[in-house]
Amino acid sequence: MKQLRTVRGVQDILPAQYKYFKAVVDTASLWAERYGFKAMSLPIIEKEEVFKRPLGETSDIISKEMFTLENRDKGEKIILRPEATASIARSFLQHGLQHNLPQKLYYWGPMFRYERPQKGRLRQFNQFGVEFLGVDDPYQDVEIISLGYNLLKALGLENDVELHINTLGDTASRSAFREALVTYFQSVKSGLSEDSLKRLEVNPLRILDSKNEGDQKLCQQAPKFDAYLSKTSKMHFDRVCNGLKILGIKYIHKSNLVRGLDYYCHTVFEFSTKKLGSQGAVLAGGRYDGLTSYMGGQPVEAFGWAAGIERLMMLLEENKTFNLKKERCIGVIPLDENAEIPCWKIAQKLRQEGFSVDILWKGTMGKRLKKLDKANVDIAILMGEDEQSVNKVMIKFLKESRQELASIDTLAAFLKI
Repeated sequence: MKQLRTVRGVQDILPAQYKYFKAVVDTASLWAERYGFKAMSLPIIEKEEVFKRPLGETSDIISKEMFTLENRDKGEKIILRPEATASIARSFLQHGLQHNLPQKLYYWGPMFRYERPQKGRLRQFNQFGVEFLGVDDPYQDVEIISLGYNLLKALGLENDVELHINTLGDTASRSAFREALVTYFQSVKSGLSEDSLKRLEVNPLRILDSKNEGDQKLCQQAPKFDAYLSKTSKMHFDRVCNGLKILGIKYIHKSNLVRGLDYYCHTVFEFSTKKLGSQGAVLAGGRYDGLTSYMGGQPVEAFGWAAGIERLMMLLEENKTFNLKKERCIGVIPLDENAEIPCWKIAQKLRQEGFSVDILWKGTMGKRLKKLDKANVDIAILMGEDEQSVNKVMIKFLKESRQELASIDTLAAFLKI
């Protein structure tokens, strides 16, 4: 019989890797809350229009990458979410959060895109993201970028990444730049890829984000956004750059950095690494003041980012410098049948006191201690007839090769020393 395996482009995260997954999520949650963000959970399925409206028909996500399902109840199409920002906007409007601004929200969970699987790119992947809605201030852009920087620094990855930033300007700036791009790309359209020819008719800025080598060469000679920025847009971007300098966060201005979605404006950024091949972006985002209007609401200023959890895990595994939080693990070993129930009670009490405890019921002493050593357990608690008679247990410090008796009544306090 053929062995069952995962679907192409998805993966199991086994315990040896999950410790890194947990480290990313826990550290990101800690830092998000330090910045005043509150957690929320989003459904992984949404109505098709939640993404089609804001992402645009010509975006790669809509035209190539969405997983679409049929809703049996109403015959409508539903989507496995490819990203979460549109879902945040839908929830924000649905639940009237726009009447209580600002809103600082964070989330994490799986996303789904039909892409060619490769290193750092999966069809089911996990993201952690933050969204700040209701404030229009360039220093707020810096504040949220600094949250991403502090997360990466807390993970020990600040030397593995570079911060790239750019501005997409305001509506007037983008309109003027769009006209210049159309004129240029019309003159070289014979060299554009099929995808970029479609984008030329709908959103030429997306050509700048093309991964096609021929397109990239043409983009090098394309007009530069800086020449078309309004005074307001320049001031916004200058304040962002100055704010990063004030906080001591190094950055590189990348004039060809764009977000492939229509609703972005002003500041866009990404933290990128060279250690994951072509999939270099590990945390990216920007300002998207127009998103809620795409969703049928009034425009609300907003800024956010999302980080790829699997990509950060890969960097952590390679880096080896992050100090994974390790709980004090304890193994409890009853030495005879009469000690089994007392040991069970001890384990239950210690768990309630915050310890991680495993009971090893069967096997020789040597085999049980070998299991604990393999599981990287620090302490073994042994109880037999002699220990029971004096209401004590024998504690073996496995990493130190020493042991001592301790009273059952004060065991938890003893272990916390």
